[in-house]
Amino acid sequence: MPPEATSPDDYAEFRPLMFSIAYRMTGSISDAEDIVQEAFLRLTRVLRDGTVIDSPKAYLATATTRLAVSHLRSARVRRESYVGAWLPEPLVADAPGSPRAEPDPADRAEMSDSLSMAFLVLLESLTPTERAVFLLHEVFGYDYKEIAGITGKSETNCRQILARARSHVDDGKPRFDASREQRDEVARRFFAATEGGDITALLELLAPDVVMVGDGGGKAWALAQPISGAERVAKLLLGLQRRAPKMGVHVEPTWVNGQPGGVSYDSDGRVVNVFVLDIADGRVQTVRSIVNPDKLRHLGPVSDVALRAARDLRYRPWPPTSPRKPRPARSSTASRRPRTRGCASC
Repeated sequence: MPPEATSPDDYAEFRPLMFSIAYRMTGSISDAEDIVQEAFLRLTRVLRDGTVIDSPKAYLATATTRLAVSHLRSARVRRESYVGAWLPEPLVADAPGSPRAEPDPADRAEMSDSLSMAFLVLLESLTPTERAVFLLHEVFGYDYKEIAGITGKSETNCRQILARARSHVDDGKPRFDASREQRDEVARRFFAATEGGDITALLELLAPDVVMVGDGGGKAWALAQPISGAERVAKLLLGLQRRAPKMGVHVEPTWVNGQPGGVSYDSDGRVVNVFVLDIADGRVQTVRSIVNPDKLRHLGPVSDVALRAARDLRYRPWPPTSPRKPRPARSSTASRRPRTRGCASC
């Protein structure tokens, strides 16, 4: 290793791998970027201290994984108190400021599917260590010896952890249509039916038990609970579509987390929401919508169209911007003035 290689830029080739691990572990683009940066800083420090690193790639993968595990353990309490359904931060293809997790995820089906919202939500059922072992083995192809070195567990323990993780994941593992072309065609027809207000065509594209999930984080208007059933979801989608022109909102189809989806913008080009479609057997199985402004800021300015006013929030901001004055004390013996019907001054 060249002794002058002590800057993160010298190891930029490993950034896509590091981000891929960190994002799948946390489901957050901002947290993943912070983890990647911290891993680079740790490598820089040990190199400047004179430590010899045989494999910078192995060191960075290990540091990234361990930092992600620590982050998940500290974030668990926040996830448990999250308002409404939790969805990952969307990874939008070719969006400004949205990093690429792989050089070309569209051409790698197995990597693309492991980026999906459905898969990342499913991983929430695993402990941080189970999540790390599962991803390293099933997605990134590390063997048990390498995983043991990364996680600090024995090979035998890693096998047991993977077996437990597989038992949780296999039953709920999402299914997707085999080719991108098939998904593109269903998505194209979905957008056409929605924009045209054609409920008959839309119902043909929705699975009978289709589910719609919204993530507003308590800060934006979203579904309080997921809704299911083709007719209910179709009516909601068409209702939102009818309101969109009045609000100056339009949708631009794109790929989100390796699946067909779209980004909604207001008349000023600010992001309103991101949604993604799970498509299997030629039909839309799930519609997921992210409206939480904190999860959209990496895509650019966020619109206030869907934001909730402070008075509507379940949890008010603190400290309050305009605290109420305390009511004046009233004597228990004070008598009330009798009111006269029709008296304007009473």
